[in-house]
Amino acid sequence: MRPIRFVSERIDVEFEERQLPKKKPGCPSAFTWRGAGFAVVERLSEWHDYERRGRMAHNMRPEHASRAEQGGSWGVGRHYHRVRTDSGRVFELYYDRAPRSAVDRKGSWYLFRELADGEPASDTESE
Repeated sequence: MRPIRFVSERIDVEFEERQLPKKKPGCPSAFTWRGAGFAVVERLSEWHDYERRGRMAHNMRPEHASRAEQGGSWGVGRHYHRVRTDSGRVFELYYDRAPRSAVDRKGSWYLFRELADGEPASDTESE
C-alpha cells in the first residue's frame, strides 16, 4: 500500500459492539467522513503508538517514560487501524487518546490518510 492522500480530519465512528475499555478501542465497523458513510469490510492491520508528544513529552521521569512507551499512559497514545471499506477504498484511521477537555475526557477518532495498492507505505509502523 502507498499513501495517496493525507487527510488528518476528525471522523465519527460506529461499532457493532460496545467498546470496553474506551481508551483501547477495537476497529470500528463504520465511519462518517465529510458527510459520507463508509462501512468497514476488512481490517488489514492494526498498531499502536504510545510516543509522548508536545507538552506531554517532558512531564515524566525517564524510568517511568520507558514503561509508558510500551503500554501507554492516560491520555497519551494512538491506536491505528488500516481498513478496507465497502467501496474498496483503503484508509488508515486512528484513535487519539488525548482528552478533548477537562469536562470531555474521551479521545477522538481521525481519518489519517487514504492508501492505494502498490508499494509499501514509506513511514514507520509496527504491525
